[in-house]
Amino acid sequence: MSRRSRRRKAAGEGRWAGKAAVALLVVGVVFLGTVYAVVRSYLHSDGFRKFLSVEASDMAGVTGEFGSFHWDGLAVDTDSFEATGDGLVTGVRADGLHTEVGLGGLKRGVWEVRGSRVRRLEVSLDATKRPDETAAAKVDQKMKSSVAKTKRPSWLPSEAELESMDVGDVSVKVILDQGLATATGMNVHAEQAGAKNAYRGEIDGGTVRLPFGIVPELRLDRVQLRYQDGRAFLTSATVGAWKNGRIESTGEWDMKSRQYSLEGNATGIHCDDLLGSDWAKRLTGDVTSDFAMSNSTGAPVASGKIIVKNGTLTALPMLDALAAYADTRRFRMLTLNEAHTAWRWKKGELSLTDLVLSSEGLVRLEGSMIIRGNQMDGVFRLGLAPGTLASIPGAETDVFIAGERGLLWTPLRITGTLDDPKEDLTDRLIAAAGVRMFDQIPETGEKVIKFTKSVLGESPNKAIEKGVERGVEIIDKGGKAVRRVSGILDGILGSETEPDKEDP
Repeated sequence: MSRRSRRRKAAGEGRWAGKAAVALLVVGVVFLGTVYAVVRSYLHSDGFRKFLSVEASDMAGVTGEFGSFHWDGLAVDTDSFEATGDGLVTGVRADGLHTEVGLGGLKRGVWEVRGSRVRRLEVSLDATKRPDETAAAKVDQKMKSSVAKTKRPSWLPSEAELESMDVGDVSVKVILDQGLATATGMNVHAEQAGAKNAYRGEIDGGTVRLPFGIVPELRLDRVQLRYQDGRAFLTSATVGAWKNGRIESTGEWDMKSRQYSLEGNATGIHCDDLLGSDWAKRLTGDVTSDFAMSNSTGAPVASGKIIVKNGTLTALPMLDALAAYADTRRFRMLTLNEAHTAWRWKKGELSLTDLVLSSEGLVRLEGSMIIRGNQMDGVFRLGLAPGTLASIPGAETDVFIAGERGLLWTPLRITGTLDDPKEDLTDRLIAAAGVRMFDQIPETGEKVIKFTKSVLGESPNKAIEKGVERGVEIIDKGGKAVRRVSGILDGILGSETEPDKEDP
């Protein structure tokens, strides 16, 4: 074959190859166009709306439906999504939704739902009831059957994959056994966390109100969360409370068992944040506390340890009584070098254990207390520096005994209410003073009379009668001793009646 013939043959083959390439390109474009048209037609159909309704419902564990879709290419807007449920999630409403459908997941058999935005989202939960799994399964099957009846090419994806979502305003209401908990005004961003059905989210702003009396309104600063396979994890949370309080915490929640746990610490709190107006005037200082809370045993239980720094104790009735007994003002205002207690809260009852209040070199209080509502019941040991009550007959020998830390110790019971606490030390001191008065009159009798009047605000006769009565109980001398003592007291105080003649 001549060179010219070979060139003609090569040119002919080149033209056929070019034509084939162009033909293949045209076929490819037509094919892709056809595929896109089919995909676009399905996306714009009511079947796709129902399909996404099922996917969104499955994710939230509810039965719901999107409103009408308004398409612009592959971007879609809808006015709302409304759903109800019989389980943990009882209601969902989303307003002002926008999203885009990506086709990059067609090879993986999923629709990519990305760039999703929601103007407002409201969620209602009921943690007091268990879901009816049979009813939920029936509803779920009914919705999926409805979707299956719609015309859809079998090669199109049957799953949707949410890549990310931003919600401008989230409100959550949760019914707990203890009452209603709410969270409002939250801005939420959520995105995929790698694994299937795994997401991480971040919350900025918002307030939380819990039905627990010991917890104030919480101001959310920044909260980071992670969700996977029905479990929500609180990775970190920074929350404001009271005036300048700051709470940091972590935790987790099992959505199936409804069990949760939470732990963290609180700083920047003042005593007047935690105490009522009356006690806030009596105890001042800066408070820090760690805490843990869970419902693993059924009812929620919270516990931790409180430490008070720069504490000052003022105007307690018991301290005023001690100041009067000791004839000193040092007890009227105590600067605390040590103040701490372990605490536990359950079903409205607050227990304080290992409680210590100490003013170095003067007084130390150790013990425990239970507070139910406004009622209080505490059992303590009170330690005083030797010599503090030396001027009171019998105080440091009959009421207090020497013990550790070089202090004199006595048991102390505090009862009554937070507004009107009662203690049993005063009566025991009066009784001891009365007994010693019998032994030492007239040398110390007059001093005891003046003291008793200053503490009780009663007439000397009435105060001495109390001392006599208690003294008689302790020394068990009977009526003869009482008459002798009464005769002596009448001689000191004066009497309008003649004293009884002394028994022989």
